[in-house]
Amino acid sequence: MNNMSENTISSTQNARVKRLLVLQQKSSERRRSGLFVVEGRRELSRCIEAGMEVEEVYCCPQLCEDTLPTYGEQTFEVTPAVYERIAYRGSTEGVVAVVRQRSLSLADIILGDNPLLVVLESVEKPGNLGAVLRSADAAGATAVIVCDPLTDLYNPNLIRASLGAFFCVPVVACSSEECIRFLKEHSIAILTAQLQDSSLYYATDMRGPVAIVMGTEADGLTQQWRTAATEHICIPMLGTVDSLNVSVSAAILLYEAVRQRQGF
Repeated sequence: MNNMSENTISSTQNARVKRLLVLQQKSSERRRSGLFVVEGRRELSRCIEAGMEVEEVYCCPQLCEDTLPTYGEQTFEVTPAVYERIAYRGSTEGVVAVVRQRSLSLADIILGDNPLLVVLESVEKPGNLGAVLRSADAAGATAVIVCDPLTDLYNPNLIRASLGAFFCVPVVACSSEECIRFLKEHSIAILTAQLQDSSLYYATDMRGPVAIVMGTEADGLTQQWRTAATEHICIPMLGTVDSLNVSVSAAILLYEAVRQRQGF
């Protein structure tokens, strides 16, 4: 670690610590300030690689073995007691940062020749969205579009659950109406995951431009998406329960698209 003794924070009552905790805990403060919190070496590294604007970095030398990039006077050393207080999920890699938000719109999505999009309607749980982002990144998806979100896209649990994929895959929030119009304008097939009036997902052609659309586990998709769909697809359910976790469903459907596109 660099010598930062003049910037060492040892009290949990420090004003910066209190502000960081508010950013972690209150979505209203994240919206008001345009800032959010990133925890973990891997997550911060991917955040920096994505060109995000890092405002402050807090490092605990007892937990952070290697030297990290510093940001002048905005890099602070904290004691283990302070880090335990500010770490969202316990003692991880000894690094927490405050980062400026960067909002993307549908117009910012670079579709390319053969886009593969994931669309989530009214996603509720940040951990689920984070897991979907991991699958989307692994499958080489073009973007993830969150329609009418019920969760804050900058929730710390979402960032952590994505393992940094939040910074690797473009994430756009918009209304369902805007998204449907966007998909139709760009001739992207809308494949809605639903049990009713559906074809098996592996019998559906996913080789061209497609958007895989999923709703909440409890209620599924709203009627506007069912009506707008090019095709309805389903994953066979052979047991008693009638739905999978949305992140599991996303992984299955994305990798079917990958299989078809790769000619497997």
